[in-house]
Amino acid sequence: QKVKDSMRVLLPVLLNKSHDSYDKIRAILLYIFSTNGTTQENLDKLIQNVQIESDSDMIRNWKYLDVPVISSFVAQQHKYARRDRSKEETFQLSRWTPVIKDVMEDAIENRLDSKDWPYCSRFPPTWNGSGAV
Repeated sequence: QKVKDSMRVLLPVLLNKSHDSYDKIRAILLYIFSTNGTTQENLDKLIQNVQIESDSDMIRNWKYLDVPVISSFVAQQHKYARRDRSKEETFQLSRWTPVIKDVMEDAIENRLDSKDWPYCSRFPPTWNGSGAV
């Protein structure tokens, strides 16, 4: 089941004294991953209330791996629009389609945005869609 209010589930775990600080960091990271980031104020409150200020870099450094730790409007603009693949036939164990598949299909169909993909050359106007260019 999808969690409706993840903060309500998260707070008892974070406030439990029997949990290790690394487990609390993992819980905060799972919350951030599930919500595609959080606000700076919310992250500061979580770190302060759980008292993991010395280990807060473990959470903040995920931004260097392109994980949206702090969500903002700018970060949402650069996210690549995914295709709806709910109707496609998939393998029994396959649950996820990588973003690169969408990018490559859009490149083949000449639908990449030139602002986001300036190095992808446009097809010549006389190209009919067959053969290599």
